[in-house]
Amino acid sequence: MTMWIIIMWTVIAVVIAALFYLGARVPNLIKIENIEEWSNFKQFSLGLLITLGFSGIIVLCIDFVNAIVCIIYVAMIWGICDFSFWMIEKFTNITFDHYWAGWLALIISTIALCVGWYINHNVVQTNYELTTNKNIPNLKIAMFADVHIGTTFNADGFAKHLENIQQQNPDIVVVVGDYVDDSTTKEDMINATKALGKLKTKHGIYFVFGNHDKGYYGSRHRGFSADDLIDELNKNNIKVLLDESVLINDAFYIIGRRDYSVFREQKGLRKSASELVKNLDKNKYMIVLDHQPTEFNEKADANVDLVLCGHTHGGQLFPFNKIGKWIKANDLIYGLERRKNTDFIVTSGISDWAIKFKTGTKSEFVIINIRKGN
Repeated sequence: MTMWIIIMWTVIAVVIAALFYLGARVPNLIKIENIEEWSNFKQFSLGLLITLGFSGIIVLCIDFVNAIVCIIYVAMIWGICDFSFWMIEKFTNITFDHYWAGWLALIISTIALCVGWYINHNVVQTNYELTTNKNIPNLKIAMFADVHIGTTFNADGFAKHLENIQQQNPDIVVVVGDYVDDSTTKEDMINATKALGKLKTKHGIYFVFGNHDKGYYGSRHRGFSADDLIDELNKNNIKVLLDESVLINDAFYIIGRRDYSVFREQKGLRKSASELVKNLDKNKYMIVLDHQPTEFNEKADANVDLVLCGHTHGGQLFPFNKIGKWIKANDLIYGLERRKNTDFIVTSGISDWAIKFKTGTKSEFVIINIRKGN
């Protein structure tokens, strides 16, 4: 909870700074007679009013959260353009008669946000090829996480993405958390789960909880509880794993963990990786489903073969994806990494929570082919 409070106040501070910066810069674009003779306060008030009006339009067209994203992004790009033009004037003999930095910032911001909208709403397939010395038949896993049903698609849109997954003819499907959140309606949850349950696989569909699946605002807010979700998943033959493992075809294990938020936010218990594999046959291939990419060293020490995670959304927005990597917000932000004998894959998610733009990553489902080899 402390982390979320820090994030909230940081965002508030950044938004206020962005509004003040844009309020000060926007008047430079406006051609009003004698505007340069206005007081600084009067010019700033006009700029701030225009910025707030622009923000209000985005709130009406999309929502409040995405209006904040747009304002921060425009201010960030505007600041970069201002600095770049200042450097050019300082170290060259070039002088600009018009405020081209501001116009360029608006053009770049518009392009970046439009591209980010498209990337977020256009789901692609990402493939990984893995080998193992263990005796396992060729295995094709379809993996996705961070569905957040209702953000970029509803149940019908989700069903269309499932059709693309079905075309890959996966042996097994795994859902690695944040399938729903507080904005998901009960109707969408039920219809999406019915569509998910219709996937045809050799070894079934497996599900682990993420930090949003139980809901932060209670069951009355969205109309269904975590138990309702579990009931609906079970009804559609989707196996929910809560710190437990399943041996499949006497060849490999699927090990599903309770989400890290159970321990960190709810002060509950979840078994360690070593506890989960203690009584398993170590000669068989072991796949761990764990929503948040944490405790990688512990999992590597437990000598599991593959760990599948989501949660990070691949960093969501540039440059925050790079900042998350630098400060090690998670053990891995996106992609494939190997530690000791364990492969780790973190997906950027098939959708995301609230924010409708992705400028530092992509929306994806993942196909993992595992073959016996060196």
